[in-house]
Amino acid sequence: MAVAEVSLEHLFRVFTMPEGKDSKLAQIEQHLSDNLADFLSQHVVTKVTSLEQIEQSFAEFNVPEHPEFVSEHAANLLEKLVANSVNTYSPTFIGHMTSALPYFHLSLAKLLVGLNQNLVKIETSKAFTPLERQVLGMMHELVYAQDSEFYNTYLHSANHALGAFCSGGTIANVTALWVARNKALAADGVFKGVAREGLAAGLAHYGYKKMAILSSRRGHYSLSKSVDLLGLGREQLITLDCPTQRLSPEKALAFGKQYAEQGNKILSIVGVAGTTETGHVDPLDELADVAQELGCHFHVDAAWGGATLFSSTHRNILKGIQRADSVTIDAHKQMYVPMGAGMVLFKDPNDSNAVRHHANYILRAGSKDLGATTLEGSRNGMAMMVYASLHIFGRQGYELLINQSIEKAKIFARMIQSHPDFELITPPTLSLLTYRVNPQEVQQQIKADPSLSPHFNEKLDKLTVYVQKQQREAGKSFVSRTRLQTQTYGEQTMTVFRVVLANPLTTENDLQNILDEQVAIASKSQNWAELTEKVTQ
Repeated sequence: MAVAEVSLEHLFRVFTMPEGKDSKLAQIEQHLSDNLADFLSQHVVTKVTSLEQIEQSFAEFNVPEHPEFVSEHAANLLEKLVANSVNTYSPTFIGHMTSALPYFHLSLAKLLVGLNQNLVKIETSKAFTPLERQVLGMMHELVYAQDSEFYNTYLHSANHALGAFCSGGTIANVTALWVARNKALAADGVFKGVAREGLAAGLAHYGYKKMAILSSRRGHYSLSKSVDLLGLGREQLITLDCPTQRLSPEKALAFGKQYAEQGNKILSIVGVAGTTETGHVDPLDELADVAQELGCHFHVDAAWGGATLFSSTHRNILKGIQRADSVTIDAHKQMYVPMGAGMVLFKDPNDSNAVRHHANYILRAGSKDLGATTLEGSRNGMAMMVYASLHIFGRQGYELLINQSIEKAKIFARMIQSHPDFELITPPTLSLLTYRVNPQEVQQQIKADPSLSPHFNEKLDKLTVYVQKQQREAGKSFVSRTRLQTQTYGEQTMTVFRVVLANPLTTENDLQNILDEQVAIASKSQNWAELTEKVTQ
């Protein structure tokens, strides 16, 4: 068996392009492409292997001493990695916000990797920097709809930024709230600003005991990370109960006033446009009024729901988003771009200057280096993927994708409601919904005597967990699960199936098969037997 050589000649070959279609590297590339295509055509889980077994394939902790051939390593990747990956392309993978991608991204990924641009500075991204600024401008216009003079002034301004590209919604939310903190505790002549003197000095100077971020219980966990990173403290993430799955403007205003009376300051209200668990949209217009009355920043986390703005039919669901000081949107969700394409947009192009940094060797004052106003430093040119998608789909193409996802969610909701052994928990606002298996006899019993619901909900929770785990292990399809409260059941927290219908390849037949599989699993379980036996006694 041939062994790879440790030589500069061997290493140089790894860095150079294949000489032709018949070369070894070209053959390897084609082999990987063929195997990937085969993988993407299969079930959610293509190879039933336990996590513990997979971990054994990645248990070696020493750096390999000797090189190996690319062909040999590629074969290992296919066997150990690809074969055991989750097929998020599958039309029956409907449990998370990751779904199928348009196939052209596979070709564009080669271009992205081949060019290997670093968007931190102009010197390593001369064309990619203006492209990223244009993409941010397009998305800014989608949200804020300023006039052409505004974009001609600020799109490529060295002294402003319409937003920041980042790896995802978490960094986008952190960036938005970082800007909000630095603006709220800004320099004023005597005080040099929180960025220079620190949080304790800033709070003391402005006379605040504490500073908080306010959202509903459905707010994303990145908000907890934000208050931690910004030095506010996790206890200063104030989350209000939301039995309707939406943040109440009345509750937010009442709490904000009470908090201020105690000598504190609400830094920002965070409205959610497409909650992670149920897809609900907070009353953004009313929350903008509350933020204005409290004199605080208004941020909208539209990581999931922001793409709804492409739809003329449904964009009104996000009414009021244009009043937000900042907005988070993830292109790697409903814009069907590979992972790593988040954005935060600022209504005021000056806001980015609140976090502007400089360095002598890059990010020089007056340059257009994007790293001056982004939390992340070195990062790739994912804006190119968004740029390509915006052109290849166009607004009308995205509108079709958004509309069909929402309509499909409504169809699935009707399928659930018409089935005697399912219960719809949260109807879809966008393309997310929650439901659970609930035998018809149990539903009738709870309806006749609501006081029995705590007893039954405990058993239904166990049934839901069992069905979700068994369906996941079977590997034909996947739905996720979560726990939440609803108006119907008051303060009772229940376990439910969570479904995200974003994959355009998912059909009604796929959805029916998923329900059929769930009923089949449930009806054969001990949990089902205990539930129905109790009712019939």
